Amino acid sequence: MNLAELLSSSKKPILLDGAMGTQLAEVGLEMGGQNSVLHPEAVRDVHQHYVDRDIDLLITNTLTMNRAYIEAHKLGIDVREVNLSGARLAKETVKNGQYVLGDVSSTGKLLKPYGDLVEEDAFAAFREQASILEEGGVDGFIIETMIDLQEALVVLRAIKDVSELPVIACIAFNTTNNGGRTIMGNSAKDCAQALTEAGAVAVGTNCGDLDPFEMAEIVATMRDATSRPIIAQPNAGTPRLENGETVFDMSAADFAKGMHECLKAGASLVGGCCGTSPDHIQALAEIIEH
Repeated sequence: MNLAELLSSSKKPILLDGAMGTQLAEVGLEMGGQNSVLHPEAVRDVHQHYVDRDIDLLITNTLTMNRAYIEAHKLGIDVREVNLSGARLAKETVKNGQYVLGDVSSTGKLLKPYGDLVEEDAFAAFREQASILEEGGVDGFIIETMIDLQEALVVLRAIKDVSELPVIACIAFNTTNNGGRTIMGNSAKDCAQALTEAGAVAVGTNCGDLDPFEMAEIVATMRDATSRPIIAQPNAGTPRLENGETVFDMSAADFAKGMHECLKAGASLVGGCCGTSPDHIQALAEIIEH
C-alpha cells in the first residue's frame, strides 16, 4: 500500500505526529528546520517518540525551509542540505506501514499586493524545496500553517509542478467568526473549496489561534464544503503570553477530548501542532482506538 491508497481506503482515522519545534525548545534548542542539520540527533529523538506511538504519518522537520525564508532570515544553511537531511531523518525513523510527509510552509513574507514578494519568486522557492524533498524519498507532502490562501495555492501548484505524490493542505485560522477566518480574511469554506479544486488530496487546518474544540467548528464548515478527507492539527490550547514567552498548556486529556469533537465534526486525519507532545498524541491514539 502507498500513501494515496491509505488516504483513500482507511476505515479508521489516520494519526499524525505532534509538534516538533516546541519539543526541540524543551531541550534548549532554537525552534526550526535548521536543527535537521545542526542537531540531527535531537530531531531524530522527537521523531522516534512519535513513531513509538504508532502514528501513521510522520512529518519532516522542514517547515519554512525554502530558499526565500532561509535567505530572508539569514539562517546560513543550505536549502538542499537541510531538506535532504530532514527527509532522511524521518525516513530512517519510521517503521513499516508508516509514511513520511515532506513539510512545506510559508516564505514568511506577504505576496504582492500586500507585501513585496513576487508570486513567481515564491513559486520557484516552493518548487525547489518540493523537488529536493521528493529526491529525499518522502511519500507525500503536507502544506502547513498558511495564513494566506493565495500563498497556499502557490505552494500547491509548485509541488504539483514537480511531483505526482499526494499533497495535504492545511490553513491556519485565527477565529471561528464569520465562517472561520484566517488573518488575511480567507474563509474556511473558500479555503476548502479552492484547495480541493487545485488538487489537494486532503484539506483542513492546523496551528492558528484556536483550541481543539474551536477547531472542530472549522472542521465542520470544511466538511460541508468538500468531498476530500479533512485534517485537523490544533495546538495544545490557545496560545498565551507568559513572561514574554508563548505558552501552550492544554493537558493531553483535554486535548484528546477536543480532538474527539474534531472527529465527530468530520475529521479523518488528526494530529497535533504547537505545544503538543508524544503524550498528547498517545491520548489521541487512545481516542481513535476506542
